[in-house]
This record gives sequence, C-alpha cells and structure tokens, in this order.
Amino acid sequence: MSNPIIKLAGDMAIEPRAKTPVQVPGGAVEPVLVGRGIVKELGQGAGKIVAVKGVDIELRPGELTLLMGPSGSGKTTLLSILGCILSPTKGTVTVAGTPTLGLSPERLATLRREHIGYIFQSYNLFPTLNALENVRIALDVAGIKGAQAISQAKQALRDVGLGHKFESFPANLSGGEKQRVAVARAIASAPSIVLADEPTAALDSENGHGVMKLLAEIARSQNRSILVVTHDPRTLGYADRVIRIEDGLIVGEDNPKSPQEAALEASGGVSGDTQCATTASTDQRLGADTSPQPTAKRRRKVVDERQVKPLQTEELNEMIRKRKSNA
Repeated sequence: MSNPIIKLAGDMAIEPRAKTPVQVPGGAVEPVLVGRGIVKELGQGAGKIVAVKGVDIELRPGELTLLMGPSGSGKTTLLSILGCILSPTKGTVTVAGTPTLGLSPERLATLRREHIGYIFQSYNLFPTLNALENVRIALDVAGIKGAQAISQAKQALRDVGLGHKFESFPANLSGGEKQRVAVARAIASAPSIVLADEPTAALDSENGHGVMKLLAEIARSQNRSILVVTHDPRTLGYADRVIRIEDGLIVGEDNPKSPQEAALEASGGVSGDTQCATTASTDQRLGADTSPQPTAKRRRKVVDERQVKPLQTEELNEMIRKRKSNA
C-alpha cells in the first residue's frame, strides 16, 4: 500500500461526470478550490524551511491553470496542500465549499474521493496490467466493480483518444500513450479538480504538446478545474491562466500565449485560415504588409521581435513571396 496510486485510487469518486459549478450573483462561477494565506514549514529548529509563504490561490471550473516556477520554488508542496495530501502550517484550503481545517484523515479522504484526481510525472502504471485494467483498478479500489467499472474505464480511455488500446500493456505504449492512460485514470471518477505534477517532463515535444492539448480540452469540455505544476515552457499556450511562484511566494499571474501561437510553434508553421490573425498581428509588430494574401501559408514560423532585428517591409514581403512559391 506504499504506492501513492493505491492510496489515491482508494479515494476516487463514483459520479460519471464533473459536478455542475455553483453560480454566484452576477453570473460568475464559484471557485471550486480556494487557498488563503497558505504557509508550509518543513523541518524543525535550525533546519526549518518555509516552503510556502502565505499563498492565496483560486481554481475555477472549466479552466486550465499553470503553476510555474523553478525547482525548489514550493510549487509541488503547494500542489500537495491543495490536494489535501499535506496540511498547511497556517492558512485555509476550501474544496467545493468545504473548509479542510480540522478535518479528520477520513474526512479528507472523502473530500479527495469526491472532488480530486491526480496525474503524476512518472505515469505510475502497473506493468502487468493493460490500459483498461490500469484505469479500472482505481475504480475497483473505490468499490466500483464489475460491469460499471469496465464501462467507466472504457469511457475514460475513449475520452483521451485510447479507445483502441484497451488491451495494450505499458511496455507496448509510447510515453505519450502512457501519460494518456494516467490522465484517463485521473478523470475516470469525474473529479471536480485534477492536479497534475509535471505531466510533460518525461515526454518529447510532440507528446508534451499532445498531453497539454488533451488536458485543455478536458478542462473546457468536461467543466473541470485542472492545475498543472510545471516549469516546461511548452505548456504555456494551452492555459487559461499562468500563476508564477518563486521562493514560496506568488510573484505574478500572466495571460499565456494564444493556443494558435502554441500550435504554430509546435508545428513549425501555419495552415488554415483560422491562424491568419495570429500571423497578421506578428506582421504588424514587425512592420510588414498586413493586406490579405491569396494563401493561408504565409509564414513558416512566428517571429518574436525581441529575439531578432525588425525587418524592413520590403525584405519581409520578399521572404513571404519566396516561401509561398516553395510551398
């Protein structure tokens, strides 16, 4: 029972979909998780470290939020506190309207079971179980067995694009597919909140982008709140919010790049009329001619003006013409 998957799988809920968000006056959506003044001290005496130093944070349904910071910034400790695995030294955490302060271990387990799913960097799949069994075991431990467990596990795998991999064992899956199985396991019980700890760290660029796109789709289509702890810049284009943490303190919140820009960088080029607006805005910053072009394949890459010298309009247009003729 030392494997964290066994412990957390035993907490999982039964509902087939995420809970309906609570509306507050004015039409806003009630945060599903709220942290106020969170402090976490580790160790004692001269060796004591304050890993988290008075953090305030809110997570809302339907959003993918990134918590970004360097190693040792306190982001994983904060994730564990928000997931009710660690208790804060000071401050409060409220999950789905329930304050966690003073709750017994049994009640905290119930709260995790009803509202929180987890995704780990190292997948933590059982090598002797196929994909369906790896998802199903989380439901089995929670008391969901037989046909119901099979049905929910299959649906979760379909949701992550692995409906054709039910019988595949981890050794026969790519890194991206393994992480998708881990995502399916996390969402199988329809938690309101999904917490992911460095889910792209072990993946190559293509699979990293694939997993982030999947998480963004799940957040919005299934109305879940997903928090991703990461220092991976590849994740930026898929988030609704980016919260930055350094030395245990929240130092800022950013609006990330648009998904179109992330897709451009991932593919190394553009295609389709829907991406013309992104290219046009970049051309405007560079002083290029932004009049309509006869084809969508105008640029092979978004250029950041902070990294290159501004190009003259005539030179840039000549580059565009050459690339169009070579396309």
